Amino acid sequence: MRSPAEKILTPEALLEALRRPRERRVVFTNGVFDVLHRGHVDYLARAKALGDLLVVAVNTDESARRLGKGPDRPINPQDDRAYVLAGLESVDYVTHFGEDTPRELIAALLPDVLVKGGDYTRDTIAGAGEVEAAGGRVEVISLVPGRSTTNIVQRIRQGATDG
Repeated sequence: MRSPAEKILTPEALLEALRRPRERRVVFTNGVFDVLHRGHVDYLARAKALGDLLVVAVNTDESARRLGKGPDRPINPQDDRAYVLAGLESVDYVTHFGEDTPRELIAALLPDVLVKGGDYTRDTIAGAGEVEAAGGRVEVISLVPGRSTTNIVQRIRQGATDG
């Protein structure tokens, strides 16, 4: 079993490790993954089931801040978020991206399956066109209702002001 640290690669090292032609089906997803919760674990396990290798690209701290989730987000720094994700059995590789979307990384990797959560549609998924043009497919996985980092942070804040 690989250690979490062994699963974390720079984008360049990831592209080298998974260059084409490939014998295994690569599934790609991305996100902030700020406070890991049941919804994340369920989503990542279902994504992994769509192929042989699951790659998770994590927003850098700067990229995550630009998403407008709040001035104090992300709560956990990118290296910690990557390490926790890499500790999951379903995750084979973790990398990062600093742009607003991972479109460039997706276009370079061209995964067999591109996955996002049910809060996205095919038309709002960065890199969908590139993946489909290369013969891959795009999947939208439904989310676990009521499970989100934003909800968790709100509950913590409410508890802090109630007591």
